[in-house]
Amino acid sequence: MIQAAFLSPVTEQDHPHCRGSATAAQEKTNACPQGGEWSPDRDRDTPTPGLEPRLFPYVWRHSKRDQLAICMVVLASVPFYFASLDLPKRIVNDAIIGKAFAHGEATAPFLDFEIAWPASLGGGRTELFNGFHADRQGLLLWLSGLFLILVLINGAFKFRINLQKGVLGERMLRRLRFQLFSLMLRFTPETQREVKSSETATIIRDEVEPIGSFIGDAIVVPAQLGTHAATALAFILMQNVWLGLAAGAIAGVQIAVIPRLRHAILRLSRQRQIDSRNLAGRVAEVLDGLDAVTVNNSVRWERAEISGQLHGLYDLRLQIYRRKFAIKYFNNLLAQVTPFLFYAVGGLLALKGELSIGQLVAVLAAYRDLPPPLKGLIDWDQQRLDVEVKYEAIAAHFGAQRLRLADATRSDLPQDQIRAVTSDGLVLRDPQEGRSVTIADLHIALPAQVGLHSPGTSLAHQFARALAGLQSPAAGALSIGTLNLVTAGRAARARRIGYAGRDPVLFPGTIRDNLVYGLRTAPQSHPKDAQHLSEAHRTGNSPDPVDTQWVDLAALGASDARELDLRMLDLLSRLGMDEDLYRFGLTATSRCDGTPLGERMIAARRHLHRRLVASGKADLVLPFESEEYNPRATIAENLLFGVPTDPALVGRRLSSEPRFRAVLAEHSLLNDLECLGVAVARTLVEISRGLPPGHALFRCFPVIEQEALPEVERRLAALGDRALPDRTGDDIFLALALSYVEPSQRLGLLDPALCRRLVGAREPLQTQLRSEGKPDIEPFDPDRINMRSSMLDNLLFGRIDTTRMNAEADIQEHVRAAVRHFGLEGDVRIRGLDYGVGNRGRLLTVRQQASIELARAVLRQPDLLVLDGTLRHLEDCASVIEALTSGPLAPESLLVVTDTAEEAALLPVRVTVERSGAVHVVQASPPVVLA
Repeated sequence: MIQAAFLSPVTEQDHPHCRGSATAAQEKTNACPQGGEWSPDRDRDTPTPGLEPRLFPYVWRHSKRDQLAICMVVLASVPFYFASLDLPKRIVNDAIIGKAFAHGEATAPFLDFEIAWPASLGGGRTELFNGFHADRQGLLLWLSGLFLILVLINGAFKFRINLQKGVLGERMLRRLRFQLFSLMLRFTPETQREVKSSETATIIRDEVEPIGSFIGDAIVVPAQLGTHAATALAFILMQNVWLGLAAGAIAGVQIAVIPRLRHAILRLSRQRQIDSRNLAGRVAEVLDGLDAVTVNNSVRWERAEISGQLHGLYDLRLQIYRRKFAIKYFNNLLAQVTPFLFYAVGGLLALKGELSIGQLVAVLAAYRDLPPPLKGLIDWDQQRLDVEVKYEAIAAHFGAQRLRLADATRSDLPQDQIRAVTSDGLVLRDPQEGRSVTIADLHIALPAQVGLHSPGTSLAHQFARALAGLQSPAAGALSIGTLNLVTAGRAARARRIGYAGRDPVLFPGTIRDNLVYGLRTAPQSHPKDAQHLSEAHRTGNSPDPVDTQWVDLAALGASDARELDLRMLDLLSRLGMDEDLYRFGLTATSRCDGTPLGERMIAARRHLHRRLVASGKADLVLPFESEEYNPRATIAENLLFGVPTDPALVGRRLSSEPRFRAVLAEHSLLNDLECLGVAVARTLVEISRGLPPGHALFRCFPVIEQEALPEVERRLAALGDRALPDRTGDDIFLALALSYVEPSQRLGLLDPALCRRLVGAREPLQTQLRSEGKPDIEPFDPDRINMRSSMLDNLLFGRIDTTRMNAEADIQEHVRAAVRHFGLEGDVRIRGLDYGVGNRGRLLTVRQQASIELARAVLRQPDLLVLDGTLRHLEDCASVIEALTSGPLAPESLLVVTDTAEEAALLPVRVTVERSGAVHVVQASPPVVLA
């Protein structure tokens, strides 16, 4: 029924992500260290807590045990530190001045221990150990040796404390980054539109770095430095009260005044952090809109704006420097006043006999250790203030008002079969007109195939995004079955609804990776790395291993991974990508040597060769022959006569490989190839002047990026008229020569004699390039599959001579016939699933991107599949809808947002949303009834 109603607005909700699979394997738990029980659903069922608004509660909550453990080590180090302060006094007084031998004793005790009892306990002394006796020279050496031992002990304590602080800081940094990333995943749709991705990435990558470092110091550093400063000050007081009070007074001034003077620096640092973040956001905006900057010739304006922001940052930094170094000057002045008092006043006291020389030396040595802790405490306080500001800014960026509701636990997910999609008083915002529209109440019985259209407005698009959780309704209710979509968590929503939008979203990786992205709901095996698991629990990270099987094949009804691959192939073929997958598969590496598939490929290779000979087209393929130079291969490929297995032999790195260069030099090829590279570089620089970025010319020289051309010009200028670079020069010219292909670049630099010499160096190179007894090159062999070559190269065992007219098309036709004859077409398409899509799918066409995103949504087998403008990217809407509604993976219900009424008419139920919010429905089965 369609009724009029209005509900209060709801602002927090979740969005669909990946549907979970309930299987017995996922329900079982396994014991894991320091983390209770591990289960595949553990991480998903535990919502990520928000950040505490202030830093120290966060530090104490997550690291109190480690902080206290380090503090105990600090306390254990105090007696040894005090002994190291007291020992110089005894060295000077007893050994050097000779007080221990003042009454004519020949020896003096060393390391004697006794207890002096108070008068209330009877007084007297109890000797525990009478120690050793040494003469004056021996006592000096023994005391000096003991001092060295104390220095080593104190150094060991510092090493242990600093190491534990570093480990704690890194663990807390890992925890904080993971927590921020998890909170980012809960950003509301409004927050996603409000914040810039570069700002959030900068926060997680850079801004939390000093916070993590400080957390290790947050409690330990004041405890460590405070105890050291207090110990040194107490020792000075024990030697002379007036000197101790003077040192304490100046230290008090430093601790009280310096932090107050730094408040202005704190305010400026806070402003600089905000301005730096704005600069990063502005740079990202310009980069995203670089096409608009180019066509509108607004480069000068953009440069002026960025220059203004940089000047503001410079001015703030200059003010910070002025205040910072003025405070540093004042602090250093105070630190030098105390030694003056010690030398003057302490010296007078020593002259009067009120202070021994040993005590004065000990006081000076103790004060030497006093300023560093005081300075460290002042710096710590400054760092604390700075880090607190950064932490509070980050906590505000990831504040609760910007987050969706946390997911429900697995037991709370609805299990009932959905019966209808209903809306009640739903208010959506039309961004085209900037107004809110109340949608007439709607009740669509399911299962059904629905076409949704809103002429002249984007309300249908907004309704679909609200279903998927990608937009928050201003008010009203929206539900599917018993699930309230306004407040539902992402797991519950993803279980019910699949979504493919008008702007396909793909991630770097292969086509297969993107297809199974929505199926990676939980790992299917127990984590095997106990240390990794323990650290994950200790730092609040996910314990799930990433290097294991994440797709529940049993829940999908697939017996193995190949069956899932075949299911994906069938789905993509229905969406019109069969030819694309075949083409991608031919360019993929083979990886099938020694398998039945490899044997069929070798048979297909021989069959193809016979077909080409019989048809008189064998000369269209230039085969890999051990005694012949292949003009369609690079010089590097001809030299190696195979494909490198060692990454050090790939691309430009090959030109700097010592073994490779040695063989070239031995066969007098190194100088010739470097000269050839110089000629290529000069030609490249000359013909590339004035060419726009991304010009097709640069694809002929893949070893050199366009940005590197100025560096090539500089090196050519240094070379002058010489044809041969210096032996001490870099390998850029040799790299250019190794990538040279005569028929592609056509510079006339290869002659038959040089080709024969290159072929002659093949065998020595393959002999020399070996690691641990294994070859670093997989050679071309007519009786084997080269697992690092493409499937097309393996089928042809050569390269197509593209200089011949129609050679590419003719050969591809014969290859297709051989592939079909040996039943390899499916295997080639499966290899096509390993094709890399690039960043955000930029290596694919928009049609291919949309097909993959649509297939990804279908593979999740949702109860309701929502297509929001996806059809506009596909060639035949009718065939796509038929493929979705009739295939083996057809969803129970389908809702398609269309651009035209004609497209909506392709579905049995047609819903039209007017600009006013009124809804018109064409009667269909199951019926949709207007109130």
